[in-house]
Amino acid sequence: MLEPAYQVDVVIVGAGIAGLSAAHRLISAGITTTVLEAAPWVGGRMSTEKVDGFRLDRIGQLLSTSYPELRLSPGLDGLTLRRFAPGVLLHRDGRRHRAGAPAGGRSARGALHVVRALASAPRGPAAVPGRTSAPLGGAVDQARLGAALARIAATPVERVLARPELPAAQALAARGVPARTIDGFLRPLLAALLCDPELATSSRCADLALRSFASGRLCVPEGGADVLPELLAGTLPPGTVRTGVRATSVSTTSVTTAEHGEIRCRAVLLATDARAAAELLPGLRVPDFHPVTVLHHTTDDPAPALSTGTSLLLDADRGGPVAHTAVLSNVDPSRAPAGRVLISSTVLGTPPDGVDTAVRIHLARLYGTSTRRWETLAVRHTPEAVPAMRPPHDLRRPVRILAGLYVCGDHRDTSTVQGAFRSAHRAAAAILTDLGAAGSLHRADPPATLPRAA
Repeated sequence: MLEPAYQVDVVIVGAGIAGLSAAHRLISAGITTTVLEAAPWVGGRMSTEKVDGFRLDRIGQLLSTSYPELRLSPGLDGLTLRRFAPGVLLHRDGRRHRAGAPAGGRSARGALHVVRALASAPRGPAAVPGRTSAPLGGAVDQARLGAALARIAATPVERVLARPELPAAQALAARGVPARTIDGFLRPLLAALLCDPELATSSRCADLALRSFASGRLCVPEGGADVLPELLAGTLPPGTVRTGVRATSVSTTSVTTAEHGEIRCRAVLLATDARAAAELLPGLRVPDFHPVTVLHHTTDDPAPALSTGTSLLLDADRGGPVAHTAVLSNVDPSRAPAGRVLISSTVLGTPPDGVDTAVRIHLARLYGTSTRRWETLAVRHTPEAVPAMRPPHDLRRPVRILAGLYVCGDHRDTSTVQGAFRSAHRAAAAILTDLGAAGSLHRADPPATLPRAA
């Protein structure tokens, strides 16, 4: 018998959220698709380690309830989002300040202000004489910031992308934002959202991050970061995803694998990280990256849980290696066994020597309690965690390299979960156009439903 000219319509290399989301869109349009993943599991950097009943994210990227792709991507109907509420806590001058929306507000839209100042930590430093302890400045500064966030929340994305582009720190200063507001609130917030404490990120990307913050609530997936890729993979037809299969070369009509030889197809989509994509397709630009280290601790001491509740704690003082931290077992009880507290903390950049000791000292100040008896569950360092987005940054980098060869991932859009999904959407649309099936993508999409927010 003559062998068919091709074995499958599209081969996707990489089973992260971008590749899996693209597979959903292609299959729902009637395109036969195979997803190859070199690792034994799906998810890529969105992995969660299970240790003695704890669920420990490797990178711990923050999501927002305002991300459109979380409700537009097929396969995520079962996603539940756990919100940091009512806002964020800012540690400044040895005190913690809660920043949030005004009473009755659903998000940061409107007027952002300091609701109240919590007592200084017993072991924390005394407030600096003559220095304001309000991270957002006075009432006028707070009103201006609230109005600015309200405006950006209502601004269409395309208008945000049309703004002049500078490094974020320069753009904020040029707009007349007071230095105390930048350093006391916007820098720690954007560091948590973009993993860039120096604010060298493109001002357009920073504006998009602030727009998401102002339009929704920061959140994490219930059960861990790997819930997103597992939901996507689990709702694809059986046999679509093949793990433990390493692609060694690609062309417009085939993928060669180390385990199964050549797979012939009509199109290939690279949905790996930027470096792996460049290894398969020399000439692709590899961006710089922001390193991220996540440390997970546990204790039976209820003090941290009681002092911060379900808020995200940001260090506005930059008084140690920790950029942000949270008692994740308060936000998502499924991440820790009963009777235990899970504290997850993020260090940005190159971690110091003896990072666990340095982080414990810092956390003792942030939480106002001794950390000597805390147990370290994991220290996970990812050197290439988040692609840098320094200006000039093309937020809509082409996904079509050649007819038949495509690329998607957070390195083709914004370096966020939303960006990874958005690039997958663009790549699937380009493939369907080139295969003559563009009209079926819209018809096959299921009705959009919001993920449950808890």
